[in-house]
Amino acid sequence: MAKKYRIAILASGSGTNAANLFSYFQHHPTIEVVLLLSNNPAAFALERARQAGIEAKVFDRQQFRDTPEVVRWLQERGVTHVVLAGFLWLIPTSLIQAYPDRIVNIHPALLPAYGGKGMYGMNVHTAVKQAGEAETGITIHAVNEHYDEGTILFQARCVLTPDDTPEAIAVKVHALEYEHYPPQIERWVLGDKEND
Repeated sequence: MAKKYRIAILASGSGTNAANLFSYFQHHPTIEVVLLLSNNPAAFALERARQAGIEAKVFDRQQFRDTPEVVRWLQERGVTHVVLAGFLWLIPTSLIQAYPDRIVNIHPALLPAYGGKGMYGMNVHTAVKQAGEAETGITIHAVNEHYDEGTILFQARCVLTPDDTPEAIAVKVHALEYEHYPPQIERWVLGDKEND
């Protein structure tokens, strides 16, 4: 029997957060990951999905922005929620309209700082280092038509030292991602259904 809530993950890169989500929800009573989509045919996230027995598909920019194809894939598989895990493209209005308040992203900084176009991965950690910040962290937020501007759902922080390199900052932030993203997605998915 299909589980009540069905997640699709969008990823552009290696897929470490995606793999963490596969594992977290593998035996969940009501939530399952049913699909991984990527805009990058070389993304290792696709291989991680296949290894986990999860369907994986690739799309190009035209399919994503100019056709209803990606939305149709989601709907055909009964997807109820969409999770971005290192996905680098802006989400088109058609997808936001198909899944209003049902798309979530994780950002490797404390928004609204260090957000916006081009602010991802090591670009963020390098900017945080150059600014001499004493702390950074993660932000889990709802997705809208603008980069990193949706409603903030959760933040977690970590302390930085003057000796931390951008690479060391990345390690600290990844640890927060792995710890918090799966349970926060679980709360997000189940929380908006508590009164059904």
